Amino acid sequence: MQQQDYELLKKFGRRVRELRIERNKSLNNFSFNSEILTSATVSRIENGLVDLKFSTLIKLANALNLTPEELLHDFNFIYEPDL
Repeated sequence: MQQQDYELLKKFGRRVRELRIERNKSLNNFSFNSEILTSATVSRIENGLVDLKFSTLIKLANALNLTPEELLHDFNFIYEPDL
């Protein structure tokens, strides 16, 4: 995985954590209420350690009561491969 990939995953993870905290949800409480994602999976996403699948993105957005578009708001999707 390239450095740009890691940076995008870390940025996404920070966004997920911020949104979860805004909703006053602990990691365990959030995972328990979502009934779809384990706390270990959410933790790995928040720490930028997993390159998640599209279906996981949808589940995460739903658990946060957001659309995928809202979850990905303010992300730059221009990918510049390392040369």
